[in-house]
Amino acid sequence: MPAIDLAKQLKARFGELLSDPAEFRTEITLNLTDAQRLPEVCSFAKKDLGFDYLTDITSIDNYGTDPRFTLVYHLYGYGHRCYLRLKTDVSEEKSEAPTVTGIWRTADWHEREIYDMMGIRFAGHPDLRRILMWEGYPYFPLRKDFPLAGRPSEMPEVAFTAQAPMAGGPFVTIAGGKDTISREPRVRIPDTDSLEMNARVQRRKDIHESHGRAHGPGPVSPKP
Repeated sequence: MPAIDLAKQLKARFGELLSDPAEFRTEITLNLTDAQRLPEVCSFAKKDLGFDYLTDITSIDNYGTDPRFTLVYHLYGYGHRCYLRLKTDVSEEKSEAPTVTGIWRTADWHEREIYDMMGIRFAGHPDLRRILMWEGYPYFPLRKDFPLAGRPSEMPEVAFTAQAPMAGGPFVTIAGGKDTISREPRVRIPDTDSLEMNARVQRRKDIHESHGRAHGPGPVSPKP
């Protein structure tokens, strides 16, 4: 049975609680309007529709809007080999959703990682501890208001953090800017504000002065 038909069955079971299935490039997504009903919807998806594997849970920070957070559940069924995406919103004020560890055991570490990186709690989780940062770390590094260079912190006799240099890379972006090239530099020269642009359409004097070449540290292919 195609994933769209399974999504329609889920929609028929829960009515207005779910949006109509949206299809994009053969991927099917349903939006759940009430996050507190997650266990009920997910249990039906597993037991009655055969989505017996939770491949992942991801979270989105819609910083500046309300509700601030979106949880995205990626479901798969080994029997019918179909995927389904289930999304639900969580407000910053609440910052909590019910756990689905009782439905899929794989939710355990997925929920812990989201709690650790985004600060969303999962009510009923059997062991909701941080999984990457240490207990007592005061920030949530994947929130959009967390600086890319990090924030200094210290927990005596446990750990500390310091701001990291902006060494550059494909994920270092600049807010605003007149176009994509200026917003998304490929190389940021350490200890300067110098940039090398994506398409190398600009050979900046300040880059040359920074390390003696009119291009970034990557190789330059000779012209034919």
